[in-house]
Amino acid sequence: MDVVALHGFLTAAGRSWDSVTVVDAAAHGLRHALNVCRARPAVAVSGADPAELAAGLAGWRRTLTVADESGLSTVDPADAVVRRWVSPGFVLCAADGGWTPTVDGWALPDDGFARRDGMVATAEVRALALARLAPRPGVLVWDVGAGPGAIGVECARLGAAVVAVEQDPVQCVRIIANASAHGVDVRVVESPLSEASDLPRPDAVFVGGGGVDVVRQCARVGAGRIVVATPALDRVVPARDALLEAGYEVEGSQLSAARLTGGTLSAVNPVTVLWGTRKS
Repeated sequence: MDVVALHGFLTAAGRSWDSVTVVDAAAHGLRHALNVCRARPAVAVSGADPAELAAGLAGWRRTLTVADESGLSTVDPADAVVRRWVSPGFVLCAADGGWTPTVDGWALPDDGFARRDGMVATAEVRALALARLAPRPGVLVWDVGAGPGAIGVECARLGAAVVAVEQDPVQCVRIIANASAHGVDVRVVESPLSEASDLPRPDAVFVGGGGVDVVRQCARVGAGRIVVATPALDRVVPARDALLEAGYEVEGSQLSAARLTGGTLSAVNPVTVLWGTRKS
């Protein structure tokens, strides 16, 4: 990467070094660069074809500023896909309005999320799920049956691109509110997973709602990691079997926590967490 040229590009685009994330698609691959663009408010990309980058941003509200032989152009991704770029250089991918992602720990308190009573993955469950999902910059996570989106928001805070799939419109509003409150961007798909189309392939999937059919659908996608959380014991074995049949190595744990409130311990409803790792 030509650092001097990048500095000149950012100056021409009206950006400073400390206001952007820089990613080299030639070194890390287009998929990695795309996921950084999906997750961060301003990303300078080198070594990527603007049309290919734009095609992968369908569903995300982004604007591209591209340097090529004709000069500097600012376009919507839909226009960038069909435009002929001559010797393109750097691409600046910027979110509409922008936001400020912050990370001050994870497994945040339950009351840090707008939610219906009892309808959020507890901090204890989120801590284990995040460890097994391994969210980080450059990867994409699906949060399926997302509810208020606590898992997806936590993954986004750790740098991952996130698609939250949720069919309840009220919960979808909560996902957007929770993402905004925590300074991250989560793409919300208001639909059952079976009816969602053109979703980018995930690196990891969290299944927080739906039955074994949803687990099977997620397993067919081929993500490297799948985490399933359920309070219902009768769903544990079918979910495990669905992952095994799809070629995953499966482990699990039942979490039973008691929280200290004042001077007493209050039990939290137990939840079983399964995680499948795709065999190489």
